[in-house]
Formats: sequence, structure tokens, C-alpha cells
Amino acid sequence: MGKIFDPTFMIHSFPEVLQALPTTLFIAFVSGVIGLVIAFIISFIRYANIRVLSPIARAYISFIRGTPDLVQIMLVYYGIPLLLKALNEKFGTSFDVNGVPSIAFAIIALAINAGAYMSETMRSSLLAVDPGQLEACYSVNMTRFQALRKVIIPQAIGIAIPPLSNTLISLIKETSLVFTISIVDIMAQAKIVGSRSFRFFEVYIVVSVIYWVVCAIVAFALSRVEIYARRYERKTNS
Repeated sequence: MGKIFDPTFMIHSFPEVLQALPTTLFIAFVSGVIGLVIAFIISFIRYANIRVLSPIARAYISFIRGTPDLVQIMLVYYGIPLLLKALNEKFGTSFDVNGVPSIAFAIIALAINAGAYMSETMRSSLLAVDPGQLEACYSVNMTRFQALRKVIIPQAIGIAIPPLSNTLISLIKETSLVFTISIVDIMAQAKIVGSRSFRFFEVYIVVSVIYWVVCAIVAFALSRVEIYARRYERKTNS
């Protein structure tokens, strides 16, 4: 009868599972950057209450927050090829549906997901800045754009960093779903390694430790960024 738990196998599994870490980090980083761009656009649309676009932005946020992440990945994975086929038939184009790598679908899906959550964070942060500061900017003949760029946005970013950090950490963990569309990330690599000896428990401990360490490093780095972003604030305790 074999061992119930094999720590030696677990230790030997670390290097193999770590081989997929760059893929996981690449997906998380690119998705986070694109999601942040989406978030800025959506948050300003809602902050400015643009009549036509604001309801669309609200519907987008409601849909993303009301559907599972895995469903969104599947919608993108199966939906984009159908869209490309429709464009080819309608306009006579020759988009190669099979040429789109799976990692692109994962990045798009996770970026759309992160953008919805980040946009609410950014909008709340913009609203948290004292409205009197905007009026003060107008009183010194600053335009709305100048007031936002030089006064409002820097303060809003400082307020937004903690919840944005939570979203980014959640995004790193959500990359564990991309193995469902044939991407060899940490989870997929763990399944491959574990299937050789059917010691899935040990290899999933390895995965959990890797995610834990990565998220801890990211959380620490973002805490340093928060301190830098809020350096302009006066200390309340003197």
C-alpha cells in the first residue's frame, strides 16, 4: 500500500508547476492593464453622466457582476470566432478564426471582467473627493479637464488603490479558470503533473502555495504604491 501523503512528490512537483507561472502572470498583468483602461473610460462616462453612454455602462457592469467568471470566459471563447465568421460573411474579409490563440480569449474575458469591477472602484473614488475642490479649481480659472488631471484624479487614485489592489489579486486567482480553454497555466500544469501518479492533493498544495506567495508579493508591492500615491496628503496627527 502506497503512502497516503507523499511530501517528497510535492517538493519535486514545485519546479514543474512553476514552469507555467510566467503564463499565469502574463495573463494577469495584460488583463489588469487592459481592464484598468476600460475602468477609466467607464468610470468617467458614469462620473460625467453622459446621457447615451451611461445606461450602456451600467448595463455592462450589471451583466459582468451578475454572471460567473467561467461563463464569461466561455462566452468570449465561443463568441469571438462566431463574430469573426459573421464579419467574413458580411464584408468578405478573411479573418483567420483558427489563428486566434486561446490566451487572447482569456485576456479579453478577464480584462472585461476586471474592467467592470475596477470602474466602480474608480467612480466611487472620484465621488469621494470633496466637490468643493472642483469648485476651488474653477475659481482660479482652471478648466474641468485641468481640474480633473491635476487635482481630482491624483486624490482619487490614492483612494482607489486599496480596492484596486484587491481586484488585481482576485484577477491573479481568476486565471486558474483559463485551463478550461486549453491554456497551460499553473492549474493546467498541476493537473498534468498530478495525473502521472494520481497524487492531486499534493500538487494542489503546491499550487495553493504558489498563488499565496505571488499574491502576497503583489499585495506588498501595491501597498508601497499606495504610500507613494498618497504622499501629498497631510498627516492628521502632528
